[in-house]
Amino acid sequence: MNAPIPTHVLPTFERRPVPAVMLAALKKRFGDRCSTAMAVREQHGRDESPFEVPPPEVVVFCECTQDVAEVVTLAAEHAVPVIPFGVGSSLEGHLLAVQGGVSIDLGRMARIVSVQPEDLTVTVQAGVTREQLNREIRDTGLFFPIDPGANATLGGMSATRASGTNAVRYGTMRENVLALTVVTASGEVIHTGTRAKKSSAGYDLTRLFVGSEGTLGVMTEITLRLYPQPEAVMAAVCSFPSIEAAVKTTIQVIQMGVPIARCELLDTNAVRAVNKHDKLTLREGPMLLMEFHGTPASVKEQVATVEDIAREQGGMAFEWASTPEERTRLWTARHHAYFAGMQMRPGCRTVTTDTCVPISHLAECLLATVAEVEASGLPYYIVGHVGDGNFHVAYLIDPTIPQERETAEQLNLQLVQRALSLDGTCTGEHGIGLHKQGFLVDETGEGAVEMMRTVKRALDPKNIMNPGKIFSM
Repeated sequence: MNAPIPTHVLPTFERRPVPAVMLAALKKRFGDRCSTAMAVREQHGRDESPFEVPPPEVVVFCECTQDVAEVVTLAAEHAVPVIPFGVGSSLEGHLLAVQGGVSIDLGRMARIVSVQPEDLTVTVQAGVTREQLNREIRDTGLFFPIDPGANATLGGMSATRASGTNAVRYGTMRENVLALTVVTASGEVIHTGTRAKKSSAGYDLTRLFVGSEGTLGVMTEITLRLYPQPEAVMAAVCSFPSIEAAVKTTIQVIQMGVPIARCELLDTNAVRAVNKHDKLTLREGPMLLMEFHGTPASVKEQVATVEDIAREQGGMAFEWASTPEERTRLWTARHHAYFAGMQMRPGCRTVTTDTCVPISHLAECLLATVAEVEASGLPYYIVGHVGDGNFHVAYLIDPTIPQERETAEQLNLQLVQRALSLDGTCTGEHGIGLHKQGFLVDETGEGAVEMMRTVKRALDPKNIMNPGKIFSM
C-alpha cells in the first residue's frame, strides 16, 4: 500500500516561471483583470486542504470561453502551467500551483446560458454555483439536486466528479453532466456531448473530462440534467444508541428499495459541534438526517417504513420537518458540519478522509475506523453520505505538531487499506488531487495509472494543465 503524500512533506516540484513577455501580454489583453498582487495570488493559492504551497505568479479573471482560450494559448506557447479556480472549496489540493503559473479564475463566468424546461436541461457557465442555479430556475418548477455541501461552482463540481447528500437518489455529476465546452491544452475550444438523453457517437469525451480535475482541459460551459421539484418533501432526524444501529438502519432502508433522497450520518462529535455552531438542541448521539421526495402519499409511505426499521434498531427522538424553513434549518446544520467541527479545536486544520464501500460492508468499515481513531486520541468527527456507502472522518490536527499529522495520515492509510480490501474506493467524491496519488495506484493498479498518463500526454503534451495532480508524470 502506497502512503499518501504527507501534508507536511510535499515532494519538490520544479517551478515554471511566467516569462515577462507572457505577463506583459496578459496585462495588455486583460488590464485590471490580470493581477499579480500578493493578496490576490495567495487567495488563489489555498484551498481547504492542509497543504502549504507557494501561490501562482499571476491570476487572470476570465468572463467568457474566449478569455480562457486566449490565456491557455499564451500558456501553451510558453509552456506555463494553468490552474482553473472556482471558489476554492476543494479538499485535496486540487487548485494549488505546485509548479507555479497562472490561476484562471472562472468566478465571473456566472451566467446561465439557456434553460430548456421541456427537456429538463440547462446550460451554464462554469462559474455558476449550485445555489445560484437553483435560485434562478426555481420558477420553472425544476431543480438541480447535486449537493456537495459547499456552494461550489458547477465547473469545479464537474472537474472533481462531485456528489454529496442527494447522490443516493439522483446520482453524481457523472450521471448529470450531458455536454461540455472545453478549452484544450492548445487553446482550442471543443464541444463534447449533446442535450440528447443518450448517444453512441464515438468516445465518451464528456465522461473523460468529468473527474479529470483540470488536468486535461478547462471546462467553461456545462449542460446538466434537471429534475422536477418533488410535490412533497419531508426531512427527519433520528437518534440511535450507537453508530452501528444507525448504519444497520441505513443498510436495511437501501436494501428494501426505499427511494430515500438523502440519508446522512452524524456521529456524536458532529452533532455536538453543529448544536454549538447553529444553536440547535439535537440529541447528542449518533444520528441519521434523512429526506424523502415524492407525492404526499408516497412520502408518507416511505416515512412509515423507515420509522419502523429505525425503531427496530433502537431509533429514538424522531423529529420531522415538512416546511421549507424547518428543512433548511436541519440541512444548513449538516452543511455547517465541516466548519462547526473545526471550531471544536480552535486553530486546527483537518485531514479529511473520503472512502466509499459497498453498502453491505459499511458497518464493518465504519466501526473498525471508529475503534482506531478512538485509540489514537486525536480529536475527530464523522459525517457520511451513508445511503451510498460514503463517509468522511475529519481528524482535527494541530498544524504545529508534526506527530499529529503523521498519526492522522497513518489512520487515513489504515482506513483506505480497509476500504480497498472491501472492494471500495479511496475517494467517493473529493478526488485525488495531491493527497491520494499513492492510493490511486493501489486502487487501480500501475497499468491503469499508466494508461491515464498516456491520455494526459496525448491531450496535454507540455503538461501545462494543472500539473502535479492525480498522478506524477
